[in-house]
Amino acid sequence: MTLTRRAMMACAASFAAVAPTAGPAQDAPSIHVLKDPNCGCCTAWIEILREDGFAVTTERSFGTLLMRHKLENGIPREMTSCHTGEIAGYMIEGHVPAADIRRLLAERPEAVGLAVPGMPYGSPGMGPEDAREAYEVFLIRKDGSTEVFSSYEAA
Repeated sequence: MTLTRRAMMACAASFAAVAPTAGPAQDAPSIHVLKDPNCGCCTAWIEILREDGFAVTTERSFGTLLMRHKLENGIPREMTSCHTGEIAGYMIEGHVPAADIRRLLAERPEAVGLAVPGMPYGSPGMGPEDAREAYEVFLIRKDGSTEVFSSYEAA
């Protein structure tokens, strides 16, 4: 079979038409997550973010190194959880819902970031949402104070 110039141009044009949609979205928010490599709930949270359109990279960290990273970046000890994300200059601590991260990025408050302290059952990555316990997402201010950013009622 011989390719004519017309056939080659048509092939190139059709490739160019679909090329911009191939691969990851250019405007996907990028988040870098430090986590214990053996933690299943951290992995589940990361998958939820990916399904919601976030570009996620991960880094192995645990124990004292991970805790020190949290504290050095302004996360109060009482706000800590199992994993820590960094996105657009904000820290994301624990099982924060993707919608709250998107709201944070849209509103851009002067803050360290968001936290869901502990590991509340039914928060993203921590079991089924239809069986969740009530929990709150906190905004961590740069002075270390916190305020409720959003609340989730028990299912």
